[in-house]
Amino acid sequence: MLKVLIILIFTTPFLLPQEITNYIKTADEFTRTALTDQKGYKLLEELCSMGHRLSGSENSLNALMWGEKKMREAGFDSVWLQPVMVPHWERGSVEEGILITADGKRELKIAALGGSVGTPEQGITAEVLEVSSFDELRLLKDKAKGKIIFFSRPLDQGLRNTFSGYGGAVNQRASGAIYAAYYGGVAAIVRSITTKHDNNPHTGAMNYVDTLVKVPGAAIGYQDADCLSEMLEKDPGLKINLRLNCKSYPEALSFNLIGEIKGSEFPDEIILVGGHFDSWDLSCGAHDDGGGCIQSFEVLDLIKRLKIQPKRTIRCVFFINEENGIRGALAYGRYSDSLKINHIAAIESDRGVFTPRGFSVESDSLTLLKLQQWLPVLNRAGIEYVQKGGSGVDISRINGTKAKIGYVPDDQRYMDVQHSANDNFESVHPREMELGSAAMAILVYLISEEGL
Repeated sequence: MLKVLIILIFTTPFLLPQEITNYIKTADEFTRTALTDQKGYKLLEELCSMGHRLSGSENSLNALMWGEKKMREAGFDSVWLQPVMVPHWERGSVEEGILITADGKRELKIAALGGSVGTPEQGITAEVLEVSSFDELRLLKDKAKGKIIFFSRPLDQGLRNTFSGYGGAVNQRASGAIYAAYYGGVAAIVRSITTKHDNNPHTGAMNYVDTLVKVPGAAIGYQDADCLSEMLEKDPGLKINLRLNCKSYPEALSFNLIGEIKGSEFPDEIILVGGHFDSWDLSCGAHDDGGGCIQSFEVLDLIKRLKIQPKRTIRCVFFINEENGIRGALAYGRYSDSLKINHIAAIESDRGVFTPRGFSVESDSLTLLKLQQWLPVLNRAGIEYVQKGGSGVDISRINGTKAKIGYVPDDQRYMDVQHSANDNFESVHPREMELGSAAMAILVYLISEEGL
């Protein structure tokens, strides 16, 4: 191990003190410009005013045309739309959950899960079976037939990393309707996966399999989930009437939006930066992932504003359909493979636009070590670490990339807003967002100048 470390140290081209000083000066210019101008924050406000951007919707197409216009106005060297066929699902106007007890009725705050089938017009009325896991449902399978299955396991609040907590609960949302149908249930209701104890339901994608009947799936607000659980203890025979008129339609034409600045010395070496442009339809998706897309746009725009000519080509991609199909990522991956595009790095922002913390890197040890030597420069925008780890869903489909990098902001508030009405423009702080834009711009600039 020591021998390997020595080899790495002496084969990695470390920056000289004067080079570090020069890069720090440029990093400070990126940071000051982003924080002073707040152009990205203003653009996000404009984007959010257009409403949600669910794949297949007219809103999403209008937003894409808006984004194309902004890239052209910013003076990117090339801007184009890549056609992608995407799912088209609409929530509809009816989302009702009525709790029926011996003492009367109570309305529950619910939201259909993305891709759910609707109910009959009169709804589905059935008793409720509460479970905390698929294993518990299997053990209670004799009680499941004809019931609405209530998956009540919350996000684990004891974990420091909220994405880990999310990962420990999300299978209920993704596959709850499948397991409910398998054991004879007539619908699935899932406790919202959130760190915030409010009553706004959090939606998200759900799955079906062709071999089972498709039963409706809905998220329930956290407070109402608590209430339902408590009431089931007192009255196991209570019922819910669930009414949804959501519906899936034939696939629709959409696009990835791509813009770039050509490199002056190595134009065939591409540094990609991007996020997913679609959002769920309960909000404008300010953090997930409108802000990440605008940060990616601002990387190129900051380079233009500072009149920097990068050595390598910087490409911004707004991927479509990450939330319910990753069709945009798949289309871009095929496009990259067919043209044998040389992506030396791909950077994704899809964890909200909170205070910068670090970068998470999928690469070899030597490349990681090279990125880590730039920490004194990256720190000028608040980056505390560069470490091995996952990158992002959309860039995961780009083959042959030297380094895939995820921008990592602070995650403590992200699950408060994700996939819910809480994910609005007002939840974004301009300084937090702009520091993220600056951090990504600094990293892209360093890669452009130094290579990988």
